[in-house]
Amino acid sequence: MPVSSFDLKRVLRPNILKLEPYRCARDDYSEGILLDANENSYGPAYQVEISEGADGREELRASSCPDSLHRYPDPLGREVKQRILKLRPSIPSTDNVFLGVGSDEVIDMIVRITCTPGKDSILITPPTYGMYKVVASINDVNVVKVPLIVEEGAFQLDVDAVIQAAVSDPTVKVIWLCSPGNPTGTYLREEDVRRVLDSPFQGLVVMDEAYVDFVRADRGQSYVHLVPEYPGLFVMQTMSKSFGLAGIRLGVGIGSRELVAYLNNAKAPYNVSTLSLGVAKSALSDDGVQKMRSVIRRIQNQRDEYLIPELLRLPHVSAILGGNDANFVVCRLADSDGKPSNAIAKSVYSEMAQNRGLVVRYRGSDYGCEGCLRITVGTAEENRVVIDTL
Repeated sequence: MPVSSFDLKRVLRPNILKLEPYRCARDDYSEGILLDANENSYGPAYQVEISEGADGREELRASSCPDSLHRYPDPLGREVKQRILKLRPSIPSTDNVFLGVGSDEVIDMIVRITCTPGKDSILITPPTYGMYKVVASINDVNVVKVPLIVEEGAFQLDVDAVIQAAVSDPTVKVIWLCSPGNPTGTYLREEDVRRVLDSPFQGLVVMDEAYVDFVRADRGQSYVHLVPEYPGLFVMQTMSKSFGLAGIRLGVGIGSRELVAYLNNAKAPYNVSTLSLGVAKSALSDDGVQKMRSVIRRIQNQRDEYLIPELLRLPHVSAILGGNDANFVVCRLADSDGKPSNAIAKSVYSEMAQNRGLVVRYRGSDYGCEGCLRITVGTAEENRVVIDTL
């Protein structure tokens, strides 16, 4: 979408444009004696002991509660956003950052503010992350499918087909791209992404980058650096993968200040918990980021120097598909004639999960993934178990 012609208000639902957001107590004040939000001033009840002193006054004794769990969190997670800016320096300001309960909430919010149920559509590029389609179904939104180029495990955009489908169908509000893809593990080429962004398409282009930190520097970088250039681009990231914090459920969205403002208007008032924000803040410290990058290097080395070459030595593994830019490997199992075999892949998957205590993911039903298993890169010992078991 050429920058000069993109108009976000044409993409958003009319009711979202008119929405008067809920104003919560912590939007106004967060210090002092806080009696404005009907919180429990005594603190977390399970930690509090109450008695009366000699003068008849209440005496409170509580276990340490450094996170002030009896108070609502910052509704915008400002301290975490400041640290995200340091991690991704090309982001202009905290006003360009949205925080959600995992990437799945971010996906749902994008669909809800753009697509009118029963009328509008999203465009996806199979094989891709299944939640785009699930969220569309929940919100009664149509799904247009333009498959990736899958020959020889390329898993790259069919750019002309994507542009044609999006431009020719006025109901398409969002194009979902995934880089590196899931289950493809492949980084999308920047020249292809720019062609989509420079096309006449007037909706949002959402780039899901859950696995971007696993991409080697010579292969590519986050598309966050394109956000200031393209107001119709929205980039999603997560704390679940590279930071190893799937349990805190924290997703990140980076886009124009205008789009983020509408997302904040539509979200629940205190969607991200104090506990999640506190852990994320620690993980995004200088020391936390340094440790994350150290772990990333170990995963990359295990992926490229052990797991992939060892898998290729196994008799029924005919190929490793995709660009191997994520923290998993997609391996194709074949029969004795070299033909990809879902039957073998299913059998191996079931035997390992049910009888060998080793769980991987069967992906043979995905477009272009016949006979495939997706194997997460584990620790060195876990990867040895994978090879020995297979």
